[in-house]
Amino acid sequence: MKRKGIIFNIQKFSVHDGPSVRDVVFMKGCPMRCVWCSNPESQNPAPELAYNRRKCIGTEVCGTCMEACSRGAVRADGEGKIEIDRSLCRVCHDCEKDCCARALVIFGKEMTVEEVMAATLNQERSWRCNGGVTLSGGEPLMQAEFAEELLKEYQRRGVHTAIETTGRAAWADVSRAARYCDLIFYDVKLMDEEKHRAYTGVGNRLILENLKRLSKIYPDQELIVRTPVIPGINDSQEELEEIVRFLKELPHLTDYELLPYHSFGSAKYGQLGREYSLEGLKMPEKSVIEEWNQRYRKELFGNVQ
Repeated sequence: MKRKGIIFNIQKFSVHDGPSVRDVVFMKGCPMRCVWCSNPESQNPAPELAYNRRKCIGTEVCGTCMEACSRGAVRADGEGKIEIDRSLCRVCHDCEKDCCARALVIFGKEMTVEEVMAATLNQERSWRCNGGVTLSGGEPLMQAEFAEELLKEYQRRGVHTAIETTGRAAWADVSRAARYCDLIFYDVKLMDEEKHRAYTGVGNRLILENLKRLSKIYPDQELIVRTPVIPGINDSQEELEEIVRFLKELPHLTDYELLPYHSFGSAKYGQLGREYSLEGLKMPEKSVIEEWNQRYRKELFGNVQ
């Protein structure tokens, strides 16, 4: 039987997830619940139904989704739209298939390695400038065996491979993916364990330990550590300098990058029946983040990369 993974998006022509032009394969499931997460649809490892109220044309002229749902999970909300009882929903696709406005969408689809390859290798000329494929999420290492098979097959075909990981996984799973990666993006969000637990739902000891082992055991891979800068959470100089001090002890590090917080994914929380707790939080000035990036790169590498 062919191994299958749960994929919730394949983004073509990305220029932000590795060298040159790339395809990014977004894999479902994450062990963390970062309050600033821009991909909330990635967290649940199983497929899930999203409802975009703005796209819905209303129950007065439509209502086919309610007729299609045999469990009564989709019903009128009394305001001309629908609501979803997620305790009854079994993500059976019936309402999604009947929604002509595409207001109902299921995030997450079972795909084999061959199906993912077919969806990404159909435009190889887009990689003519040394691009490739990046596995992202969620946390790809929650589907470690599937991720390993994908990365191995891409490398066999001469495609540059990268992975974006939180590092929150068993070392065996980190290692099985790392050996087939040309580039590893690794997140370090906070050094204080209790604060890390408060804002991500988990501690950071395993994450930091895996990073030290990764740097030591796989020195030939490009290793880029990234920190999302979240105002009021980890944007103090003391916290960022603590991360830099830790990174100085790594035997191998290619680059360090600060990423400015953004709220672009906040609307998806409502579509999934959740609340976004950072509503109204302002994005940091890009010029400030650029200045900090230069400062810490100089401190780590002796020059501005």
